[in-house]
Amino acid sequence: MAISDNRRACGRGERGGSRLNFLIVMIVIGVVGYSAYHYAPVEFNAYRFKDFMQETVDKASYPPGQSNEWVAQQLRAAAPDYNLPPDINVNVQRDEGRITARVQWTQPVKLPAYVYQYKFDHTVRSSGFISQQ
Repeated sequence: MAISDNRRACGRGERGGSRLNFLIVMIVIGVVGYSAYHYAPVEFNAYRFKDFMQETVDKASYPPGQSNEWVAQQLRAAAPDYNLPPDINVNVQRDEGRITARVQWTQPVKLPAYVYQYKFDHTVRSSGFISQQ
């Protein structure tokens, strides 16, 4: 009988220990999942918009060639399609026979007990030379 009492005495301080560990792990998983749920779409849309930016400047650089204003208008018009804030900053220039477009914006991402400011600042350059007409 001494062995049985000894086992009970050793286990008394450990009661609920696995429940607490499970609860902590579930809270951590929940916080990470919640954060990913809010952050991932913003990052994914930014990634897709980078591709759109490159396609737009490439289209504008080939004959017949489009103006800087056309490129800026296309980028601003696409902002709602990518769930971007309406106040994006678009700067388009012709540089060394190519079109360069720079887009910047800041978008708040709600995280647990914190609002992260996602800052997007990306520059693309057309791959082809602008036709001389």
